[in-house]
Amino acid sequence: MSIRGRLITLSTLSGLLSQTLRPRDILPTATEMVADVMEVEVVLIYTLHIERRELMLSAHRGVTTEFVQGVDRMKLGEGFNGRVAESGEPIMLSDAAQDPRLSREIVRKENLRAQLIVPMKSGGDVVGTICVATHHQRQFDANEMELLIAIGNQIGIALDKADLFRLQMSMTERLRQSEANYRDLFQNASDAILVHDLEGKITEVNRACERLLGYPEGELLGRRASEFLRESALALARDVRSRLLDGKMVQQRYEQSLDRGDGTEAIVEVATRLITTNSKPVGFQTIARDVTEQRKMRDNLRYYLRQVLIAQEDERKRISRELHDDTGQSLLLLIHGLDALVSGPGPKLPNDVRDRVTELHTLAVGILDGVRRYAQELRPAILDHMGLVAAIEWIAESVRRERAIRVTVAVSGSEHALSPEAKLVLFRIAQEALTNVKRHSQASKAVIKLQCGTSGNSMMISDDGKGFEVPPLLGDLARHGMLGLTGMRERVTLLGGTLQVESKLGEGTVVTAELPPGNV
Repeated sequence: MSIRGRLITLSTLSGLLSQTLRPRDILPTATEMVADVMEVEVVLIYTLHIERRELMLSAHRGVTTEFVQGVDRMKLGEGFNGRVAESGEPIMLSDAAQDPRLSREIVRKENLRAQLIVPMKSGGDVVGTICVATHHQRQFDANEMELLIAIGNQIGIALDKADLFRLQMSMTERLRQSEANYRDLFQNASDAILVHDLEGKITEVNRACERLLGYPEGELLGRRASEFLRESALALARDVRSRLLDGKMVQQRYEQSLDRGDGTEAIVEVATRLITTNSKPVGFQTIARDVTEQRKMRDNLRYYLRQVLIAQEDERKRISRELHDDTGQSLLLLIHGLDALVSGPGPKLPNDVRDRVTELHTLAVGILDGVRRYAQELRPAILDHMGLVAAIEWIAESVRRERAIRVTVAVSGSEHALSPEAKLVLFRIAQEALTNVKRHSQASKAVIKLQCGTSGNSMMISDDGKGFEVPPLLGDLARHGMLGLTGMRERVTLLGGTLQVESKLGEGTVVTAELPPGNV
């Protein structure tokens, strides 16, 4: 082909490649044009799969299906095409049989002779190879090599641009799909989601937020989020905002009180995060879950349980009083009567009768002591008459007397800061903890520390006993048969406090109860 014809072919090929976004579709046409401009019978175009380091036959001309099936894939460095792709340097052969990837039998069947292989490059990187071959003896020259290299680079650049464009389109489509998925999740989320800027103006809400607040989206956008917070909730919201802007941790989830559009109150569990753009804060996203009904049920249950405990304590007090006043007095009269039979004036009793009456007198005294002890344990009068500290010291003295366990009581602050209900709860915890020390701990000493004040109240009972394995969750205490500890936890929880139990085998036990101030 003349130089002018070659230039026309190159120009036509360049135009075809530049006008399509899918150059791979015109590779078969390109093979025909290459065969024409190079004046060869066989053309093979391989493209490089970089991740797999593998050449794949993308277009061919002048070979049989059997040949194509044998060379449709080859590893980088395999055969002459693989070597060209690996090195980026062209190869000229006078005899195709020299290619180690081709058997002499296949070369003979395909009638292959001279062969020229050049890399296809884009930006200096190899993206594939072009192989041309003849059915007759021929010696390719340097000009033909340069021409084929120019063609290969044109095709390589077009393929690379197309791959980049597809990647960009794929990323754009993924971003579009991701945004669509986000919007779908945002709008259909079961929790209310509200976004507002640094000035507090609402910029986005979802459908659940509309239902929670009782306003349509159009009436919410542009309004300040603080308009829906109750006065008690504003301070907490400002604190959360300040901490997030300062980069500090915020406990998630926390409770807030909202005003609905109909004037009713909503209790929500809230999680808030700071929104940033280019590392600069631009707003806040708040996710709120409506727990109004759950909180009402919880509060009603707590109220019911408190009433049950109050009724139990009233019943304990009544039974204790009856044991002390009625049963105790009757036993005391019986003891005096038996004593009068033995030591009073009048006829002396026979010795056997006298011994029997003395035995009954001793038995009655023991029963009276037991009745008084039971009455004190049910509801010690000292708690009502002398207060919490005196009651705790009375329990401590009882343990010292019964089991020779040294119990130390340390008090800081004034118990006057405690409500009667708080005093009762702390007394019952001390009573149950010392009962456990007596029965199970094998301890030699125990310490009770009571702290009372306007900022809060706490009591810690520790011992040096054998300890035990504490369940991972305190809610599992009952399931492990630790009913006493379960009762402690329930009493503290009903007053809004917390109970912590720490123990290890051989290292003793520490029970800590904390109550907020102002318990009534």
